[in-house]
Amino acid sequence: MSKFKVGDKVHFKGERNAFTIRACDSRYLICTKPFNPRKTVLYTIVDLQEKVRGTENLVFCMGFETDEDCQEALQRLQSGETEISYRNRVELLFK
Repeated sequence: MSKFKVGDKVHFKGERNAFTIRACDSRYLICTKPFNPRKTVLYTIVDLQEKVRGTENLVFCMGFETDEDCQEALQRLQSGETEISYRNRVELLFK
């Protein structure tokens, strides 16, 4: 079982502000933080098993603004329908 839960704040090395976990299971964390200039959010998906984080590998992002959006993204990852982008992934480094 993951030590993380929905609502937790996570800090990544190189990021100024914390992300909030919006959906999670024992392997994946779907995290967002406000992006005020566009009145939306920035997101990252953490794979605790592979020790990487990044964006979803979809050309047109499905959105991560609501808790429901984040749950749907988690279900896509769990089912193998999507994964973390190989081009946009970085090593998982917590502060």
